[in-house]
Amino acid sequence: MKFKTGDQVLVTVGKDKGKKAKIIKVLPEKHRVVVEGVNMYTRHMKPFGGQAGQKIRKERPLPTANIAIINDKGQADRIAYEVGKDGKKVRIFKKTGKIISPKRGSASGQK
Repeated sequence: MKFKTGDQVLVTVGKDKGKKAKIIKVLPEKHRVVVEGVNMYTRHMKPFGGQAGQKIRKERPLPTANIAIINDKGQADRIAYEVGKDGKKVRIFKKTGKIISPKRGSASGQK
């Protein structure tokens, strides 16, 4: 999957079209991502064990076809792969050709 947690994306389809937000979870086996504050739904919780009933708002996963990564110029872009000088595969923006910097402190960047 080309998208990673922490990528800044633009929603291109649906009720939240035009919103810019950050990816908080990636589901590669389903080709879906959870985007912060986008595709919200309300879960009604019944009172249980002395706790009051409540409404919880959560994000639902979006298909990866409904989002586009935002490049360094603030435009919607696509992701390509390129083999770097050190032999590692790196992600680049297709429009600008610049390398997508790995996010610091993300689970994918640490070992």
